[in-house]
Amino acid sequence: MSLSPAAVAAWRNREPRAFGATASRRALRWLGGAAFLAWLAWSFWLFDITPARLWNGAAGLLTILRLMIPPNPGELWADILKGMAESVAMAFLGSLIASLLAVPLGFLGARNIVTATLLRFSLRRLFDGMRGVDQLVWALAYVRAVGLGPLAGVLAIVSSDIAVLSKLYAEAIENAETRPGEGVAAAGGSRLQAIRFGILPQVLPVMLAQALYFFESNTRSAAILGVVGAGGIGLQIAERIKVRHWDEVAFIIILMVVTVGAIDLLSGAIRRRLIGRRETAPL
Repeated sequence: MSLSPAAVAAWRNREPRAFGATASRRALRWLGGAAFLAWLAWSFWLFDITPARLWNGAAGLLTILRLMIPPNPGELWADILKGMAESVAMAFLGSLIASLLAVPLGFLGARNIVTATLLRFSLRRLFDGMRGVDQLVWALAYVRAVGLGPLAGVLAIVSSDIAVLSKLYAEAIENAETRPGEGVAAAGGSRLQAIRFGILPQVLPVMLAQALYFFESNTRSAAILGVVGAGGIGLQIAERIKVRHWDEVAFIIILMVVTVGAIDLLSGAIRRRLIGRRETAPL
């Protein structure tokens, strides 16, 4: 069945997008593509990204990789193990403190718990401000405040993670089912009891999973914090890079990968132990 030219014109006026992009829309697409390419070219020029620099950088990287083989712990292997233990301890302590402090802050930042808009809005903006400061910046500030060592790293992890965890906890609390809390209140429970027995059991598995993930992530971050003097394995990496002991650097990197993998397996086992395996319901 064929349509008449008048019917086609009527359908074109009614559904113009079904007949392809219009001339003005195609022009906007070409203009947007040209603007993107111009911005990309300007970025390459601004950062002086040239084929010669990339080629020389690749050659230098291959040289470093050759020097890393075979990995060697060196004579100061005890210091490497001590630094790795410090990094894990920093990550654990910082994640634990941040997770505990984020629980009440998360409840205060949830709109279904705190009805005072000004308080909730101010707290959320405080979270945004703290998240805007990178963990490395916190570490530099705390190194100046409390001196070199793992304490500065722990404080940096706490300051960086507490805002992120509080926001994540608040969102989990807002998405929790309200009926269990209403049931506790209907049975004569107080507001605090409704939160404790109605909402907290729902969000606790989410909180635990996020805290364990941050512990794993902070183990990697602790290596960077050590470079600026916050203790841990990062200090060992920085010292060996300065003297170009790339085989020892390779050993430290492998040790970090193995440690993070072990923490991931351990955190998975803890989640299954405390949260339990969720079995798929039969259809």
